[in-house]
Amino acid sequence: MAAVKSIVTLGSKGSSLSSTDVFAVANDVARITIDSSAFPHRSSSSTTNSTFSLPNFFTTEEIRASLFLLLNKLLLLSSPSATAQILQILERNELTFDYALEGVAPAVVDYTAASIDGVSAVIDHCSAALSAVSDAVAAISCEVLRSDISPFNLIDSGDGSSSKDAVAVAADFKVFFNGSKLINSGTKFLDGCVSEIPLVHGSFREVSRLLHSKARVQLNSGFRAGSVKDVSTALLTLALSLSNLGDISIRRARFVVESSISDFNLSGCLSKLLDDKCPAVDVLEELLDSSQAALRKKDYLLFMHNVYELLDVVRRIVSWEGVTAFVALEGSAIFVEKIVGDNGSVTEPLSGDNAKSDKKAEKKKKVVLGKGTAAFMQFIKEELLRGATTIGLEKFALDFLELLDPRKSGFDVLLKKLKDIVESNESRRLPKLPKGTRDFAKEQMAIREKAFSIIVHVFKRHGAMALDTPAFEMRETLMGKYGEDSKLIYDLADQGGELCSLRYDLTVPFARYVAMNGLTSFKRYQIAKVYRRDNPSKGRYREFYQCDFDVAGQFEKMGPDFEVIKILTELLDKLNIGNYEVKLNHRKLLDGMLAICGVPQVKFRTICSSIDKLDKQTFEQIKKEMVEEKGLTEETADKIGTFVKQRGSPVELLSKLQEEGSEFLKNSEAELALNELEILFKALEKSKCTNKIVFDLSLARGLDYYTGVIFEAVFKGVTQVGSIAAGGRYDNLIGAFGTKQVPAVGMSLGIERVFAIMEQLQKDQNQEIRATETQVLVSILGDDLALGAELVSEMWDADLEAEFMINKRVRKHIDRAIDSKIPYMVIVGEQELNEGIVKLKDVTAGTEDKVPRNQIVEKLQQLLKSTAS
Repeated sequence: MAAVKSIVTLGSKGSSLSSTDVFAVANDVARITIDSSAFPHRSSSSTTNSTFSLPNFFTTEEIRASLFLLLNKLLLLSSPSATAQILQILERNELTFDYALEGVAPAVVDYTAASIDGVSAVIDHCSAALSAVSDAVAAISCEVLRSDISPFNLIDSGDGSSSKDAVAVAADFKVFFNGSKLINSGTKFLDGCVSEIPLVHGSFREVSRLLHSKARVQLNSGFRAGSVKDVSTALLTLALSLSNLGDISIRRARFVVESSISDFNLSGCLSKLLDDKCPAVDVLEELLDSSQAALRKKDYLLFMHNVYELLDVVRRIVSWEGVTAFVALEGSAIFVEKIVGDNGSVTEPLSGDNAKSDKKAEKKKKVVLGKGTAAFMQFIKEELLRGATTIGLEKFALDFLELLDPRKSGFDVLLKKLKDIVESNESRRLPKLPKGTRDFAKEQMAIREKAFSIIVHVFKRHGAMALDTPAFEMRETLMGKYGEDSKLIYDLADQGGELCSLRYDLTVPFARYVAMNGLTSFKRYQIAKVYRRDNPSKGRYREFYQCDFDVAGQFEKMGPDFEVIKILTELLDKLNIGNYEVKLNHRKLLDGMLAICGVPQVKFRTICSSIDKLDKQTFEQIKKEMVEEKGLTEETADKIGTFVKQRGSPVELLSKLQEEGSEFLKNSEAELALNELEILFKALEKSKCTNKIVFDLSLARGLDYYTGVIFEAVFKGVTQVGSIAAGGRYDNLIGAFGTKQVPAVGMSLGIERVFAIMEQLQKDQNQEIRATETQVLVSILGDDLALGAELVSEMWDADLEAEFMINKRVRKHIDRAIDSKIPYMVIVGEQELNEGIVKLKDVTAGTEDKVPRNQIVEKLQQLLKSTAS
C-alpha cells in the first residue's frame, strides 16, 4: 500500500511555507494544493512565453525543490497559468532540466533565486536533522573512547565570554552521559576530536539557525534584489562549519576502530568497510574548495549544489561514526563476519568454544552507559536487529546509514526519540542564568559585603541619608533622559494600563523623588540594582549594582561639586584597588567648544554621544561617524579633533585655556565653565586630590541631563574593566518632574567593575577569603542536640560569632573548622561531660586546653579580645 502523502497548501491567508514543507515536496511525500482564495485576485496579463534551464548536475530532490519555490513565487506574481503548468509537472513528476512556461514574462522571474531558495530550504531542513543526530552519535563515541569530558564543563557566565550554543551542546551531552561508568574512566581519552565538540557542534547549531531564519524569510516573499547573495553568505558559513563537523567525526571513527575493538577479525573488517565506504577528509576539502571557487565566480547554483553535496557527505561520515561506535560497544557477540586478506585468504569468524569464551569475556567487560546513550543504543537495536541475536556487519552498516537518512520513512521516529532523550531524561539539564547576570558565591559575597560597608561608611561620614526607590518606574519618567542609550531601557509588559520600565540608573528616580516630595535640599546615598538591555561583555552586565551619592539644593558655588569628587577619590582609595584617574570636564565648556567649531546647536547632544566613544574608538572612527552619519563637514570634525585631544593637569590646562586670545574666552558658556572650574580646582588642590584628576576635553558623558561639571573614573591597573565611576551636575533634571528647579550634582560608583578588580587582586596576592565571621565552632561528639543548643546559645547570648556541629567523628569537626577558617573549637564528648569540662582547641596553633564548663564563655571573650587588639 502506498504511503499517504501529507498536504502542503499554498495561497491561503495567514499560512506560511516552511523548510519542512519544501523538503516533503522535494521528496514527493507531500501533495500540493492551492487555496481557492488565491485565484480571484490573480489575473494573467502577459502572453509572453518564458524558457529556463536547471543545471544538469541537480538531483531530483533539487529540481523538485526549485520548481516548488518557483510555483510559490509565481503565485505571488499573478501568474495562475504558469503556476498551473508547474503544479502539473510536479504532480506528474515530469522532470527534466529544460522548461517552457506560458503567460509569464522572463523579466519578472529570477529562476536562479527560486532554485537557491528551494534547495537552501532542503539544506536547512537536513542541517537541523544532522545537528541532533551528530550530537547523539558523538556521545556514543565519547563513551567508547572513555573520553575526558572536562571541556564540556561550560557555564553561560552571562557576560558574553562563552558561546551560548557551545554551552547548550555541552548541557545536552551531559544528559547523554548521565550515570555513565565509561566517561572519564581509564586513560581519559582527550583529543581535539572530543575537546572541540562543544565549539564545533555549537557553531554548527548557530549557523544552521542563521540559515533557517534567512530561509524562512525567502520562502514567504517574492523575488527580492540581493536575496541570492544574502542566502549565499549563510550557506558559505554553513559549508565551513560542515567541514569542521565532518573532520572531527571521521577522526573519532578512526580512533574507535584503532583503539576500542579488541576482536581482531571484527576490527579488520570494520576498518576495511570504513576505507571503502566512508568519505575521506580529502572529499570534504575538495567540496569546500570547489564551493568557495564557485562562489568567487558568482556561479551561485554550482556553489549551492556543492554545499548540498557537502551536507550529504558529512551525514554519511557521521553515520559511519555511529556504525563504528555501535560495533565497538556490542562487539563480536552480535557481529559475525569473514575478513578477506590482501592475498585473497579468508579468515573465518570465531566459533565453538573460542567464540563462547570470547563472548563470556566480553560479557564480563560490559559496563554501564549513560542513560541517554543507553536509550539511543537500545533504539538502534530495536530498529535494526528486530529481535535477531546476530547480524552481518555490512548489512548492519547499510541499514544504519539508511536509519540516519532524513529521506527515509523511519527518520522522524529517530528524531523524536533523540528529542525525548535530551528533553525527558532523568538527568534534568542544569538551569542557566539569563544573559548578562551572575550568581555570587560565598567568597565573592564576603568581598562585596566588605566593599559595601566601606562605601556606606564614607557616605555617612559626609552626612548622607539613605534612600530606596522602586526597581521599576513609569516609562514616561525614564524616557528622554539618556540620549542614545534610551534604547537600552528594559520595558515591562503592560500590566493593567501602566507602562513601566526597569530603572536604568538611580539618578532619575532620585530626581523624581525630590520633585514628588517638594524637597529643596537633600543629601542622599543609594545602593541598589539597575538594569540595561546591553550586549554583555567582560565587566558589562545587564543587571548590576550602582552606589550613588547626590546632593540636591542651593549651596555655595562649586561646593557640592567639590565634595562629590572628593568622596569619589576617598572611596577608591579606601577600597584599595590600585592606580586610577578621574577624568574631568564641563558640559558648558564642551558646548562652547562645539559652538566654536561650528556645530549647529541642535546637534550638540548627538555629537557629544560620538565624542563620548573616544575611550573605545580612534578619532578617525569618530570623525567618520560625525561626518557620514551625523552630517558634519570634515573641516568641523577636524577642528573638534584639535580640541578633544587636549588633556593634562587641571591647573596647567586650565591656565592654557584662560590665556589671552583663547577662543574659549570669546564664548560666554565656555568662559562661565572655565570660571567654575577655577574655583573647583583650587578646592581640590587644597584637599590634596588633584594628583588623581585629569582635565580631559574629550570627556563628554552621553547622558542628556548633565549641565555642568562631568567626570569619570578609570582604573589604570592590569584588569581591563574601563570606567569604574562617573557623575556630574544636573541642574534641570529635578525641575523636569515638578514646578521647582532644584540644582543637583552626584556620582555613581560602578561597583560590579570594582568587585572584579578586588577579586582579581585577591587571586594575584593569594589572599585567603573567609566567607563567614564565625569565631568558635561548638563540636558535640555524639548526637546530643540539646547539649549543643545549650552551649552555643550561651555564646550567642554573649555576642560571640559561633556555630555548632553534632557528629561522633572528631575528624569531621576539625575538617569543618579548617575549611571554614574558624580559629577556635569547643569540643565536648562523653569524657568531657563527665569531668565537667570542655576542650578549647586553637585550630591555627593546633593546641588544646581543658577549661571548666562554666568558664568557657569568659575564656573565649578574653582570647578574642587579645587577638583583636
